[in-house]
Amino acid sequence: MTSEAIPTTPETPEKPKEVKDESTVDNGQTKEEPPATEAKAEKVEEKKPEAAPPKPNVHKTNFEKDVVYLYQFTRTPVLPSTSPYCLKVETWIRLAGIKYQNGIPDKNLASGFSATCHLKDINMDSDDKSNDSGVNIGRGCTWQARRGEAGYSAVSAAGLTAEQRGISHAMVSMIENHFSWVVLWWRAKYPESMIKGYQVNLRNALNTRLPNPILNICFKFTAARKGMKKAKAHGIGLHTEEEIVEFGKSDLNVLSELLADKPYFFGDEPTLLDVVAFANLAQLHFIDKEVQHPLRDTMQESYPNLVGLVTRVKERAFPDWDDICRTLDMNAHLPKPKDQGKDSKEGTGPAEKHPLADDTEKGKGDEKEKEQEMEPEDKEEK
Repeated sequence: MTSEAIPTTPETPEKPKEVKDESTVDNGQTKEEPPATEAKAEKVEEKKPEAAPPKPNVHKTNFEKDVVYLYQFTRTPVLPSTSPYCLKVETWIRLAGIKYQNGIPDKNLASGFSATCHLKDINMDSDDKSNDSGVNIGRGCTWQARRGEAGYSAVSAAGLTAEQRGISHAMVSMIENHFSWVVLWWRAKYPESMIKGYQVNLRNALNTRLPNPILNICFKFTAARKGMKKAKAHGIGLHTEEEIVEFGKSDLNVLSELLADKPYFFGDEPTLLDVVAFANLAQLHFIDKEVQHPLRDTMQESYPNLVGLVTRVKERAFPDWDDICRTLDMNAHLPKPKDQGKDSKEGTGPAEKHPLADDTEKGKGDEKEKEQEMEPEDKEEK
């Protein structure tokens, strides 16, 4: 017989396994992971391609190579431009020997001028159309020639000493931030004298068919008022007329003492200061003599050296000054084709005036009236 051995020791029950809490204790040193949605959003943003740079603001699309296109106001019979900033830029371009063309302002050119009628930019062609290459002119006449400054150093301050550069900077600031506002105040204060002094034809300047008397009234109550607001905002318009005139005389005296008996402010060649001074002094010197202006009379009577400076820069930069003022041609410096010498082209001369629809209908009405007035015998002959 077989017998089974029965274990005497009782079976111990299995103890339940302790489940360890694997969660880490936050002791302030752990970093919170961003939610999955934010991580996905960041990845999507990284995959987006970079936006293309904005296209340069170019007014003329079919431009020629190595040609600067300058947009400014129309000519007048007494000086090429009534804007000292536009005249400054064109004078600098001519002295630097840069090939350029003037553009006739139109309704689509408002973006080319800042709110204070300062020339904003001039466009020069570029091989890289995505780069705003060329010459950018600002209110303080600070330009950047991205094609290389070596070609535009004819009237720069490269040959001046540190002291001369400091004097030039101070004088340019005085002229453009103080003296030019004296001239602007006079134009806003006496708009009728401004129009007569520069012999401005508002119909041609604004390219409109409205009669000049109406335009003169509109100019007086729009542009003149805006000019006075600017002068008051600047601060010079808050002074009395006598004080403002004295400010202008003091500026003329400072420039005269610095120029002395030299041909130009810093020697025998013109620099930036000469260009800026010429562009602003010309606004006084060439005002019609029939119009009274105290600063013009003071400059011509008491500061003949400043008059000589204006004459020298004019003869050197504008040998065609008389032709410009006589023909009012925006591009008198460009050669004209023999066959099309009298025809006006884009950017040259005054804009052609096309007959309006009312004029054509009026002409047809006049013909009908003539036919009605004709005698029956004449109609039978026809």
